[in-house]
Amino acid sequence: MEDDKKEVKVEQVEINNATANANTPDAADAAGTTNTADARDVKITDLQDKISDLTDKYMRAVAELENTRRRSARDMESAARGAGMSIAKKFLPVMDALDAALKQAPDDAGIKSLAMAIESAFAQIGIVKIESVGQPLNPQFHSAISTVPADATHTSNTICQEMQTGYMYGDVVLRPAMVVVYK
Repeated sequence: MEDDKKEVKVEQVEINNATANANTPDAADAAGTTNTADARDVKITDLQDKISDLTDKYMRAVAELENTRRRSARDMESAARGAGMSIAKKFLPVMDALDAALKQAPDDAGIKSLAMAIESAFAQIGIVKIESVGQPLNPQFHSAISTVPADATHTSNTICQEMQTGYMYGDVVLRPAMVVVYK
């Protein structure tokens, strides 16, 4: 029986020893390290999510700023273009008066010089005459005010005479040409 007690005592020592080992600082550190590592991983994941979210917000803000800049530039260009067209329309009657003067006195050097100067200024700011005579009628650029019968040498819907010159500002018609068309 004494042998049995020794075995029991050994077993108790082993059990006590195992329990004692679980309560040692090394065992607590191992368990704490695992818990701390898990906590760190969770915190790192949270921080990475926040960084991703902030990066997304930053990229959206940058894109919105760029869109605002483009819109602003487009609006400023449109306003400048509108102002230019408004001013150009005010000068069209002056050009019409010069054209009429040239028809009355085609050899007058002063009128020719003034007309060329205004045409040059118009060209520099993008105002050009719409070509009409001999061209087919295009309702975008021409306004037919009269028709004349076509003969064998002229085709139908061809412009034979320009009554008032039309002008374009870039790709926009300032004023369509008033024309007479063969029918």
